[in-house]
Amino acid sequence: MSIWSIDAQTVTHSIQLAVAPVFFLTAVAGMIGSVAGRLARIIDRARKLEESLRTATDHELIARSLTELHYLRERGRLANVSIALLTMCGMCIGLTIVLLFVGQAYGFSGQSYAVLSFLLGVLAFVLALCCFLWETIMATRILDFHVLSQAKAAARKVTGDQKS
Repeated sequence: MSIWSIDAQTVTHSIQLAVAPVFFLTAVAGMIGSVAGRLARIIDRARKLEESLRTATDHELIARSLTELHYLRERGRLANVSIALLTMCGMCIGLTIVLLFVGQAYGFSGQSYAVLSFLLGVLAFVLALCCFLWETIMATRILDFHVLSQAKAAARKVTGDQKS
């Protein structure tokens, strides 16, 4: 059977079957962009902290910066794992599209492989979302609300001194 002997209805149905996972690929691409943006901000913050550490003399600031660098390294690792999982997801979904299209167009019975590939892609996507969630949780854990408390206490002291 020649590639050119396929009827138009078979090609149309094959394309329709293969297009559905393409929407999933769009979501994966959006997630990769989002996680890559977060990773870029993590790297920028780490570079800024490393630069300030080179000239720092305050021991409290040095300790705080080193702690934050540790968190940034862990967040960067999670973002990298998330991107790797999203890439694997994209590859699995792409393979699913190829298997569905070839199976429909040429009678290749690869549906079980397509199902397996799709499920692996979904699993990778869910794991990537878990990494993304954990990275965002870590991003808020490093926040220092102690500085905010000190500023409020100082403001109360100033208003208390003004009343006296």
